[in-house]
Amino acid sequence: MTIKMKIAGELAQSVTCQLEQGQTIYTNSNKFRWKTTNVTMETRLSTPAGTDASGAPAKKGGLLQQALSTATDVGKRVLSGQSLAFQWFRPEGGSGLVAFAGNLPGQMRVIELDGTTGWFTEKEAFICAEDSVKFGIALSKFRSGRRSGEGYILEHFTGSGTLLVSGGGTLIDLDPANYGGKIQVHAGALVAFAETIEYGVDYVGGLNMQTVMTAAFGGQGLSLISLSGSGPVILQSTLHYNLETEERNEDEKRGMRQGGGLLDRL
Repeated sequence: MTIKMKIAGELAQSVTCQLEQGQTIYTNSNKFRWKTTNVTMETRLSTPAGTDASGAPAKKGGLLQQALSTATDVGKRVLSGQSLAFQWFRPEGGSGLVAFAGNLPGQMRVIELDGTTGWFTEKEAFICAEDSVKFGIALSKFRSGRRSGEGYILEHFTGSGTLLVSGGGTLIDLDPANYGGKIQVHAGALVAFAETIEYGVDYVGGLNMQTVMTAAFGGQGLSLISLSGSGPVILQSTLHYNLETEERNEDEKRGMRQGGGLLDRL
């Protein structure tokens, strides 16, 4: 059964999920906002649907083997920049509500996985997912991700069920097949794409003055992400590092105000 969701807002969206008896949803620890009292909240180190962090079936064994498997899962989530544990929500005694929001102002997309085609997402894009959706880290794309100029690792969602993602600013839906089969994307603009899309990195020109100018003043460096094939791609209008820089600047200003001394209170 598909989880019912209601997205509110324009460019600072939040989502309220209606969970029926038997439905469970999971999220990172910093995405939860509020819930009704009949929805239980549990924090677990384990990954969803009985799989490990790579998406493979979880290994059975003794306590030591299970502990090592859990430690590996946690290590991969730390590598991806996610929280150490997931928060799991399920209703008791009837339907209940639980709400989530992203860390930055932006829009959301609901993706229904059909069990045949998975999705890759940027680490900050994940909001929540049904427990039938398996979570993994796309370690095979780690080297390409570092070459792209942003250095992030993609997350991989498979199985069937509801997945919710978000991005900064306005979300843009594209299909490379409509543009000659391939598009080139700023690394900071990528939110998510289907498994049918081939992910790679293209270098911008040869070693010449124009390339040096692009790397120094273009804000992207020497490479762009390439997305090829046919399938849905979701981009965001606000770049990741622009938002992170603004946050750091605000933190520094707050620190200066707080540490200014008694004279600043006059």
